[in-house]
Amino acid sequence: MARALALLAVLPTLALVLPTLALVLPTVALAADARGPSPISAIVIPMDQPSEALQLRLETYMNESLQEYAQFKLRRSDELFGLPADEDAQVALKRAENGYTESREAFVGRQYDDAELKLRNTIKEFNRAIPALKGCGHLCDAIAMYAACLYMRGESEEAKLQLLDLISLAPTKLLDPKVYPADFVALKRQVTESRNAALRGNVLVKSKPAGARVFVNGEFQGFTPMTLPVLPIGKALVRLERPGFMQAAVLVDVTPEDSEVTQTLVPSSTYSTFDDLLEKLAGEALKDKGGNAMLKIAGTLKLERAIVAVTTEVPNTNSTQLHLTLYELKSGRRLGVRKATVQGDEYGQLKGEIGRMVNALVNNAEAPVERVVQSTDPLDRKAGMEEWNQEDRGGRTSTKERKRKGGDPLDSVDGTDSW
Repeated sequence: MARALALLAVLPTLALVLPTLALVLPTVALAADARGPSPISAIVIPMDQPSEALQLRLETYMNESLQEYAQFKLRRSDELFGLPADEDAQVALKRAENGYTESREAFVGRQYDDAELKLRNTIKEFNRAIPALKGCGHLCDAIAMYAACLYMRGESEEAKLQLLDLISLAPTKLLDPKVYPADFVALKRQVTESRNAALRGNVLVKSKPAGARVFVNGEFQGFTPMTLPVLPIGKALVRLERPGFMQAAVLVDVTPEDSEVTQTLVPSSTYSTFDDLLEKLAGEALKDKGGNAMLKIAGTLKLERAIVAVTTEVPNTNSTQLHLTLYELKSGRRLGVRKATVQGDEYGQLKGEIGRMVNALVNNAEAPVERVVQSTDPLDRKAGMEEWNQEDRGGRTSTKERKRKGGDPLDSVDGTDSW
């Protein structure tokens, strides 16, 4: 009776407390979720020049795998280090665009002599602005108008060479018949179908450092060093990108004979500072223990986790050794490690191999750990049939134990021993 009265006394208090808890608990849950996904990225540290060419490729493949996990907020290399623009090229591009506008006005007004002079200067400015170009754009328009001016002046052969450059830069570009004379449009068609337009050449593209992305006329091709095969003769706009380095590009002359282009990339001040930490970070990663370098990188790049990959060339094997470690950067805690040796990427197999390694690292780190609690029940974890396969098939007491206890003297005798 006393307990019942005490319970009745508490109930009004609970009625007041429960609504308050109902308001507080969602707030706690929201606060837990407000933290959001953990910022993560892949950081590849090449320990020698041969493995340097794989750095950006490996980072790209790793980040593509990390992107599949909802618990992470991926920060790609481009976001971490940026792609700094060439300021001189940007200034030249503005001058080129202004020149193009003036040149087009003169050309549309059929003032071909004035247009030719302005177009010649405009094309020079576009050549200075090549690192700032993502595609052919108004450069191709300027080349087309310049070729038309040459043709109108009677320079047909020179006009054909300009048209070859135009066709190689923009094969599908059409000339507006309202702007260009009909006979010039016919000349372009003739050049497109000519034997010269069918010729091809190979260009070997290198960069310092190696491993930069290669774009030709705006389309991604691969990573340096690489050979660009069967390019049409004429001009090709080759652009190079490497996160942390200034954007670079060059207008390549493609000929039937093989040619080579080498571009030196200029690092930004931010990347240079980061680059100084890489060697120390590699040492920490190989020791499987974080330190000051890892802590600095966590603060500088605003990352909570990272896959730190140390790469080394295996001498005389044309292969690379990988040491991948998943870390909590601020604490320096290692969450997982994988080691492998890869050999080239001739058939595109490297992306799959890296994806499997990243998935193994993340899944093992994120898998919940099952706690094993020792039970006091002697029959716990017993299915009831374990003893059926025991040695004597007759209960828990084994044959040897029964002998020690003075059991059946005929035990272990099958009745035919004396025969």
